[in-house]
Amino acid sequence: MRAFDWYIARRYLASRKRGRLLSLITWIALGGVTVGVTALIVVIGVMTGMQQDLRAKILGSTPHILVLQQGSALRMAGWQPVLDSTRTVPGVVAASPFVLTQVTLRKEDYAQSADLYGIALESLDAAVTEMEEGIRSGVHDLRPPASGLAPVLVGSGLAGRLQVFKGDTVLLVSMENLRPDLFGALTPTLRQFEVTGTFTTGMYDYDSKNLYTTIEAARDLLGLPDSVVSGLGARTSDPDLAQAVGEELQNRLGFPYYVESWITTNRALFSALKLEKLAMGLILFLIVLVAAFNIVSTLVMVVSDRTREIGILKAMGMTSNGIMRVFVLQGAWIGLIGTVLGTLFGTTLCWLLDRYEIIQIPPDVYFVDRLPVSLEVADIALIVVASVVVAFAATVYPALQAARLQPVDAIRHD
Repeated sequence: MRAFDWYIARRYLASRKRGRLLSLITWIALGGVTVGVTALIVVIGVMTGMQQDLRAKILGSTPHILVLQQGSALRMAGWQPVLDSTRTVPGVVAASPFVLTQVTLRKEDYAQSADLYGIALESLDAAVTEMEEGIRSGVHDLRPPASGLAPVLVGSGLAGRLQVFKGDTVLLVSMENLRPDLFGALTPTLRQFEVTGTFTTGMYDYDSKNLYTTIEAARDLLGLPDSVVSGLGARTSDPDLAQAVGEELQNRLGFPYYVESWITTNRALFSALKLEKLAMGLILFLIVLVAAFNIVSTLVMVVSDRTREIGILKAMGMTSNGIMRVFVLQGAWIGLIGTVLGTLFGTTLCWLLDRYEIIQIPPDVYFVDRLPVSLEVADIALIVVASVVVAFAATVYPALQAARLQPVDAIRHD
């Protein structure tokens, strides 16, 4: 009997004239589901890719945890015991001191502000960030040059703006280390650095503002003794554990230290992206709902067009449940095939966008220079299940309408 139900359902989906081909209204309903699922998968893939791409680039240059000292200046005195305590916290796999300051990078007649990071190259721990790992492994050259000047790595965006190349000498001006001149006026500290290379993170803000040098050179620029740093950076075994590990570390250190995780620092950005992903998903899900109305209208038209045939089937002994199954099978077929096609088209389009980087976007606006795409199995599964459920729900009213037809009245229908 189920095979007979499917046979009838397939005939009702087909065109009356040619029999084997789908009717126009069936194609329209099928296309609506396909387009809706395709749009959902592509947009959710783009939003997920944006989140993951930003997360990877932020963590590439930012420690999972920052340990700082209370005060108006970014200074931490007597940092070695704090470093030792940080290393013993469960979940921390590496920790090292750093010096951070804002400087003015000057070459010839052009100058621009930048953030200078002084990193400890002699630390026994593993690297805290991917950038630090690249410097230690030699991917980025921060070795002392033959000129005897302090080395500095310049972000590619900043280097392009200043027309700075490897081997050039630049002037770094620090307003934090003001010294009186012969007349008692305060003057900034100036040091010459040699550019030993450039780097590209893919994050516009980092590539256009960041500089890296050794912690010793940064201390010299700021006039700091060896016992003073700006703070400590720590890396956890899992970036998602940074918040919990940071709270444990805060309980151990207490006042006057405070701990910030990358999750807290970037909470506003990722919360906005998460909300945008949810909003876009809900908005585009309306396309699937419109497709569901197409299924309803298709089945209602089939019921109206096949009323006499339905009456004959019931007169021949087909039950109301059998009639309901016929129309549920029709809606299910449209929903399942449309969902499968939409999933195939959506995943293929996402792969093409990610593989060939077809869409380029302005990095100064969106932080990244291309449209990132990433698909998660959970997102695809949710879209598929939601689409199929909506398609099944769309069959309820037409199926009940067909099942309630009385054989005599249906046969007399014009």
